Amino acid sequence: MAVYALAQLNIHDRERYGRYMSLFMPVLEKYNGKLLAADDAPRVLEGQWWDRNKVVLMEFADKDAFRAWASSPEYNEIAVDRKASADVVVLLINGI
Repeated sequence: MAVYALAQLNIHDRERYGRYMSLFMPVLEKYNGKLLAADDAPRVLEGQWWDRNKVVLMEFADKDAFRAWASSPEYNEIAVDRKASADVVVLLINGI
């Protein structure tokens, strides 16, 4: 069953985050992940969204595929810049 990773970010170092993003897609594609949406200015329709300024939605075939990507040496190498440049909440959501 497909799973979705929803990341909510508060980016505080745009230059370093940009370096991470420049390497992101090849790693995601290598592990058959799909980038479904990324928005630097999401519009809040209801409730309060406290301290985030970007959302990213990715799709993976299943939890094992997500884990393979998230724990891969390639991703962990570039994730150093993401971790240093942004505070992130990531949700793993089961598909229907």
